[in-house]
Amino acid sequence: MDPTQARHAANRSEQEPSDQGLPALRPVIDATFAEHGEVMAASMRALPEAVESAARLLVTAYLGGHKAILFGNGGSMSDALHIEGELVNRFAVDRQGVPAVALAGPASLTATANDYSYDDAFARMLVAHAQPGDVAIGLSTSGNSENVVRALTAARDAGLASIALTGEGGGRCADVADVCIAVPSRNTPRVQEVHITVGHMLCDLVERALHPRD
Repeated sequence: MDPTQARHAANRSEQEPSDQGLPALRPVIDATFAEHGEVMAASMRALPEAVESAARLLVTAYLGGHKAILFGNGGSMSDALHIEGELVNRFAVDRQGVPAVALAGPASLTATANDYSYDDAFARMLVAHAQPGDVAIGLSTSGNSENVVRALTAARDAGLASIALTGEGGGRCADVADVCIAVPSRNTPRVQEVHITVGHMLCDLVERALHPRD
């Protein structure tokens, strides 16, 4: 090894993290994968009927020229934006985009929260965008997020069909949504992992209905 290579090797050695003082990492990794698998398996048993019902609502809306309106907080807002992107752009095949709106615009959201309340933000934004025939999709891992419950209630009052994606039991969202997809877990990360899987299923089912594949 020449002097330059030796210096590079020494620098890499100095930069490599030491395991000293770190907790055991592999057990956490293994346990996370195991729990993910268990929740996915439970969801496979519990959720297909609700997912099918939700897909039928969306397909009916899109065949009628309507749109999806999605909303949620934090990671659920990220999922709403993710699903919006799959619908507006494409999921698996080249196709014309279909309309979807995630209620995530910072100006509208913060203005409404400031002038009224954060609890009312999604409801007011939904009413501004909603047209008869649209479908509201609210995501809340607990099923009890006040602003999601109020937006689903506003959707019902406006005559929109609605879908809730929640954790175990469905919370208050189950009482106001037409379809509740309640993941059989109360662990927020595991619930969110199933939510985005269900979101992908819904996008796939909509796409297959509107653009049949060979």
